[in-house]
Amino acid sequence: MITFDPDALAQHVAELESRMGEPGFWDDSRAAAAISAEQARLSKRLERFEHLTKEYEEARELFALDGDLETEIRDHIQPLRRELERLTQEALFTGEYDAGDAVVTIHSGEGGTDAQDWAEMLLRMYLRWAERRSLRTELLEASPGEEAGLKSATFTVAGENAYGTLKAERGVHRLVRLSPFDQAHRRHTSFAQVIVSPLLSDDVPVEVNEDELRIDTYRASGAGGQHVNKTDSAVRITHLPTGIVVQCQNERSQASNKQTALRLLKSRLVELEQERRETELARERGAIQDTGFGSQIRSYVLHPYQLVKDHRTDHETGNTQAVLDGDLDGFVHAYLLADAAQKLR
Repeated sequence: MITFDPDALAQHVAELESRMGEPGFWDDSRAAAAISAEQARLSKRLERFEHLTKEYEEARELFALDGDLETEIRDHIQPLRRELERLTQEALFTGEYDAGDAVVTIHSGEGGTDAQDWAEMLLRMYLRWAERRSLRTELLEASPGEEAGLKSATFTVAGENAYGTLKAERGVHRLVRLSPFDQAHRRHTSFAQVIVSPLLSDDVPVEVNEDELRIDTYRASGAGGQHVNKTDSAVRITHLPTGIVVQCQNERSQASNKQTALRLLKSRLVELEQERRETELARERGAIQDTGFGSQIRSYVLHPYQLVKDHRTDHETGNTQAVLDGDLDGFVHAYLLADAAQKLR
């Protein structure tokens, strides 16, 4: 069982503080900034645990004094349990980019208009999830479908462990429901793919040969103006060797859109290289799977019964509406535990 280890965390924080006190620490400003940021992040995590411990001890003392307050104390402890679960989850983030921001791309797959509508439903689900966790999001592009929904959408998620958390969502998501676009109201199955990459800072060195890029500009047309600004300066970049396509349309300036698109491309290339080094995990991540039947990581069944099930962990819930409204923490936590356990084998 994987647990949160406060003693090991305190020791690591002390080691980082010792390194920060060494002569010449700031000679390498980039390395020093990374160590300083890690020390601040882990110190904050340790403070959270100490606060939880204090709250728990106070509740236990209160119960010892007055057992009639059991219900009130139990209600008080529930948020503490959830916070401890988050601390335990954060201990699983050991990857190079796990602590940083993420860029998420959603592509509609098989299923026509239903799949495009499903892609828009997933976008809404993730934006609501991020809002629940006080993470900042920015929509970079949204390509509307012919009749409804979205062909694709790309957005960034900023905040602690955004990438480490959202890695759990990489793959193909399958929806089964009575189609609102079918006049006979028959049951349809549709698919959408979610790709998650670390959002790299501008100073991370990633070589991109401009001769291998095809850069197109176009006029963006958000679906009814509800997604992003309409502009003539939208930029699409295709990386010819890999076929990766990135685009940005949220800025008025073509130069700004191009700069952001290049940053997204570098993020995708880093993720692709990680997948090449970890081919066994790539199948679980889903970023290289076909967006068709049988390849899904999670199914969302709205008819003939209500069930959301993750096929990697068997974690499931019948409260489908809560999940579609952004209640994903149970699925994320189950995946991260399973992934960490696999790495320990």
